[in-house]
Amino acid sequence: MCSVEKRGNVYILTLTGNDEHRLNPTLITSIRSSLSQIKSQALKSKTSSSALITTAHGKFFSNGYDLNWANSSPNPAISKELVESQLKALISELFSFPMPTIAAVTGHASAAGFILAMAHDYVVMRKERGFLYMSEVDIGLVIPPWFMAMMRCKIGGGWEGWRRVALMGEKVTAEKGKREIGVVYEVFEGAEGTVEGAVELGEKLVKRGWDGVVYGEIRKGLLKEVFDLISNNDILYDANHGVNVKATVIRPRL
Repeated sequence: MCSVEKRGNVYILTLTGNDEHRLNPTLITSIRSSLSQIKSQALKSKTSSSALITTAHGKFFSNGYDLNWANSSPNPAISKELVESQLKALISELFSFPMPTIAAVTGHASAAGFILAMAHDYVVMRKERGFLYMSEVDIGLVIPPWFMAMMRCKIGGGWEGWRRVALMGEKVTAEKGKREIGVVYEVFEGAEGTVEGAVELGEKLVKRGWDGVVYGEIRKGLLKEVFDLISNNDILYDANHGVNVKATVIRPRL
């Protein structure tokens, strides 16, 4: 589901395969496992800083929640709650992650996939293919409050930008994302060029030599509105028995 490559002090986490990278428990668990691996390696290095790049193979960065998986389960409503709960946990980890983070979007990032991209500090995007798209208004779903909070924090242009993305369901290209709503940091040619551009950006950030734990705490403060909403995440999944349970979640500190 995921691969991890290390180039110097830049880690590249890739969602592998040519599918839509829809977010379900299996994929989210794989991403979180990869992040744990990267964080463990980075924190062992006391003499240098690091950066993370998240990208994906194929036409899609991520096409959002895996609704087919949820709807085919015995209880679709609980399954959808489970996926949202797990995505909240993933986003919480990215907000706390002890290094700068970059989403290298080489294809479409829709709905929760768009949220996943925006959870990174920088979004770089392929010029000639792909778009950022909040599809909820078109498919008749209400956007969750924490998605809204993420958009308010990350999308520029105030009301005009939010309206275009949330109420008009505009499919935002790389150039529009950079010039008009400020959600895209830089634009590159081709999939390989986008990843290489992300690596160059990551290397520049690494050279600043920032303390990763301090960096993560500052990020959490900037995104406090979102972080507070996703921290109320009390749905856990029992992987052995396939059931959902309510519990108090104890979140590890860096």
